[in-house]
Amino acid sequence: MLLAIDAGNTQTVIGLFNGSELADHWRIASVAERTSDELALMIQQFLGFHGFSFDAHVTGVVIASGVPRVTAELRTMTRRYFGFDAVVLEPGVRTGMPILYDNPKEVGADRIANAVGAYDLYGGPTIVVDFGTANTIEAVSDKGEYLGGAIFPGIEISMDALFERAAALRRVELVPPKNVIGKSTVESIQSGAVYGFSGQVDALVDRFQAELGDGTVVATGGLAELMTQYSRTIQHHEPWLTLHGLRIVFERNE
Repeated sequence: MLLAIDAGNTQTVIGLFNGSELADHWRIASVAERTSDELALMIQQFLGFHGFSFDAHVTGVVIASGVPRVTAELRTMTRRYFGFDAVVLEPGVRTGMPILYDNPKEVGADRIANAVGAYDLYGGPTIVVDFGTANTIEAVSDKGEYLGGAIFPGIEISMDALFERAAALRRVELVPPKNVIGKSTVESIQSGAVYGFSGQVDALVDRFQAELGDGTVVATGGLAELMTQYSRTIQHHEPWLTLHGLRIVFERNE
């Protein structure tokens, strides 16, 4: 079985694949100070929920990480507890997708995994919207080339900045309000967040399609399920797209 690990700035998502099937998945906070031993203990506990163990079942580990300290600890964990090296999505690893960026080394591993996964599922041209710590939009050509994208502040960090800088505003639950025209401060903040960010995504996707041509638009990330409902342009929600892309990368590097 394959462990696919997507370590982001805020959360780390872990998937367990049995062949091409995602057998289970877990989400933990990304903590840069967490050691390889702590990571191993947590993952072993998750595996134990279904009667799996390191030695008997896991035969491969693939990692995408945007946090260098976490990457290092995951490498160490894999060597010590699994007895082999992890496949880390980084320069030099085969992805099967040409990266047409001015400097391909600058492209985040999760962005590449998303593009690989989306092209495998939907072909091209494809646009991938990832709602994470930073919101990203990626463009994949009809030939399966990674063309580039856009990066802008994520919803949660934007909300955090708002509450920190505006003394009269308080934190609210990120849910759609009853009215777009908010009837209270809470509703007004919720309206701005839900409809404002979905509108921002739609505007960028429109501009992407003007350059790329009409293509499939796929959303992933922690807040994708909420935001997809209010987007005009997003066609598909794939919550485990990054893990799917990582599995494909692993298979191409076996």
